Amino acid sequence: MIAELGLAVLWMAAALAALQLFAGVVALRPGGAAMTGLVRPLAIMQGVLVAISFLALIDLFLETDLTVKLVAENSHSMKPFIFKLAGTWGNHEGSMLLWVTIMAMSGGIVALVEKRLREDTLIATLAGQAFVSLGFYAFLLLSSNPFERLPEAVPEGAGLNPLLQDIGLAFHPPTLYVGYVGLSVAFSFAIGALVTRDVGPAFARAMRPWVLGAWIFLTIGITAGSYWAYYTLGWGGWWFWDPVENASLMPWLAATALLHSASVLASRNALRAWTVMLGVIAFSMSMVGTFLVRSGILTSVHAFAVDPERGSFILALLAIYIGGAMALFGFRASTVTEGERFSLFSREGSLVFNNVMLCGTLAIVLLGTLYPLMTEAFDAKVSVGPPYFNPVSAIFVIPMMLMMSVGPLLRWRKDKPGRITAVVAIPALVTALALLAVVVFAPGIRILPIIGIAVGAGLAVGSWMPLKGRNLRRTPLSVYGMVVAHFGIGVALLGAASESAFSTERLAAMNVGDTQQVGPITVKLLSIAPVAGPNWTALDATVTASYKDGAPVTLHPQARTFSSPPGERTESALHTRWNGQLYAVLGKEGDDGRWQMRFWWKPFVPLLWLGGLLVALGGILSLLGRVAHDVRRLRAEGKIAYRKARLENLK
Repeated sequence: MIAELGLAVLWMAAALAALQLFAGVVALRPGGAAMTGLVRPLAIMQGVLVAISFLALIDLFLETDLTVKLVAENSHSMKPFIFKLAGTWGNHEGSMLLWVTIMAMSGGIVALVEKRLREDTLIATLAGQAFVSLGFYAFLLLSSNPFERLPEAVPEGAGLNPLLQDIGLAFHPPTLYVGYVGLSVAFSFAIGALVTRDVGPAFARAMRPWVLGAWIFLTIGITAGSYWAYYTLGWGGWWFWDPVENASLMPWLAATALLHSASVLASRNALRAWTVMLGVIAFSMSMVGTFLVRSGILTSVHAFAVDPERGSFILALLAIYIGGAMALFGFRASTVTEGERFSLFSREGSLVFNNVMLCGTLAIVLLGTLYPLMTEAFDAKVSVGPPYFNPVSAIFVIPMMLMMSVGPLLRWRKDKPGRITAVVAIPALVTALALLAVVVFAPGIRILPIIGIAVGAGLAVGSWMPLKGRNLRRTPLSVYGMVVAHFGIGVALLGAASESAFSTERLAAMNVGDTQQVGPITVKLLSIAPVAGPNWTALDATVTASYKDGAPVTLHPQARTFSSPPGERTESALHTRWNGQLYAVLGKEGDDGRWQMRFWWKPFVPLLWLGGLLVALGGILSLLGRVAHDVRRLRAEGKIAYRKARLENLK
C-alpha cells in the first residue's frame, strides 16, 4: 500500500507540474492574467506531494519491504539502520527521486517566499522550473520507477554495495544533490529573466541566495566525498580525477563564477550577459554530471546505472534544456543590455578576470573528462589523469589565486594601483618567503607543489587584508564570509601541496612483532585477529605508532568481508596530528605467512579538508549576511510604506 501511495502522489505531482507549466505560459500571454494566481499554489502543492512520495520510499527501505524491487536489490533485513536510511538514495532510482524531491520543494519555496521579482518574471521562473521538473518526472515514471513491485516477495534482499556501506553515504550524495538542484533553480531564474526581458539587479538579488546555497552544499559535498574516498578506498589519495569526481567539480567551478557575477549584477548593475550565460552553464554541468553517472557510459564506484537507454533519456533532456536555453539566449541576447561600465583595474575587473580563469579551468576539466569517452567511440582507449589535469589546470588556477589576494582590496568602478601597493606587499612578501623556504630547506620538490605552497601561504595571509583599517564591529557579515572562504582556499591549497610534496609511503611485508619506519614514525605490528560487525566480519590489525615527541598510539586497520552482497572493503586507520596524518592499510597474507601492510605519512594533509570546511563556512556567513541585509531592507521599506499610509490618512 505504501508503494502504491508513493507512486500515486508522484504521478499527481507530475500532473501538477504540467498544469503549472501550462498556467505559467498562459499567464504570460496577453489576456492570461486569470491564470497568474494558479502558478504559486501549484508549485507549493507539487513540492508537498513529492516530499510525501520520497517519505514513502524511505519507509519502504526502513521496513525492508522485499516486495518492492528497489528494496530487494539494494537492502537487507540485517543492515544497520543508518544504511537502510541512506540506502534509499544509494541507488539509481532512489537518488533520482531525491533529486526530484529537492527540485520540487525548491520550486515550492521560491513560490512561497520570493517577493523581489516582478510578478511576470516570477511566473516565468516557476514555469521554467516546472518545465525542467517534467523531464525528470518522465524519466522517473517511464524508465526508473522506484516503486515497482516484484511478482512475489524474495526471501532476503541483495544488500548494498560494500563500498557504499559507510556513514559518508548519508551525507555526500544529498549535499551534492541539493547543490545540483540549487543550480536548476538559478537556471530557471535565468530563463524567466530572459523570457520577460528583466535581466537586472532585482533578478540577480533573487537568484543569488540560491546560487550561494547551491555553492555551499556543493563545497560540503565535494569535501565530504573527497575524505570518504580517501579513507575508504585505501589508495592513500584524496582526488583521483575520476570522471564522476570531475562531474561534481565542474558545476562547482561554474557556480563559483556565477556567484561572483551575480553579486556584481546585484550590487553594481554590471555583467548582465555574463550572469545569464553562467546560469545556463552551471546547470549544464549538473546535467553533464547526471549523464555521466547514470548513462552506463562509465565504469566507476560512483556510477549508479548501467542501462544505455536511461543514458539516452538523460542525453535527450540535456539537449532539450541546454539547447533550448542557448537558443533563447541567442534570441534575446540583443535585449540584455551591457549594464554599468567599469575600469579594467577595479573590483569588477578582477572578478571578470577570475571568472575567465574559472571558465578556463572548467573547459580543461570538461575536455579531459570527455576526451577518453570520445576516443573510445573510435576503439582507441586513452587514459587522462593527473599528468594532464594538474599542470594544465594550474595555468588558470595559479593566476586566479594570485588575483584573489588583490581583487577584494580594489574599489568598485575604478581604482589606482598605487593605493593598494602597501597592503598587497604583505601577502606578496609571504609568498616570496614561503617560496624561498621550500627551495632552501626542501630541495628536490617538484615545481607545482612548490608554487602551491607559496601561493597558498600568500593567499591565506592576503585573504585577511580586506579587514585592514575597517571597523570590525560594523563590517558586514558578507565581508567576513568572503574573507573566511578565501582563507579556506589558501589553507586547502597548502594542505594539497604539502601532501604532494612531502608524503612518505612504505609498503612492507610484516610478521607480528616487526617494525617499520614511515617518515618520522616507527610503526609496529602487534597482532592480527578476527572480529565481527553487524553485517560483516574482518581481520583486525593492531598497530602501534611511536612518534619522537609523544607516547605511542594504537591503530586498527581492517580488511572487511561482507556477505550481502559478497564483497570486500579496506577499512584504513588514521591518526591525525597537528603536522600531518598517519594512514595505515592492512593487505593480504602472503604465502610466507607475512602480512602486506601499507603506510603513509602525509604532512599537513588535514589542512585540505579543513580548508574545504572553511570555504563552506565562508559561504554560510555570506548567506546569513545577505539574509540579514534583505530583512533590514524589507523592514525599512515596510516602515516607509507605513509612514506614507499614515500621512495619506491624516490628509
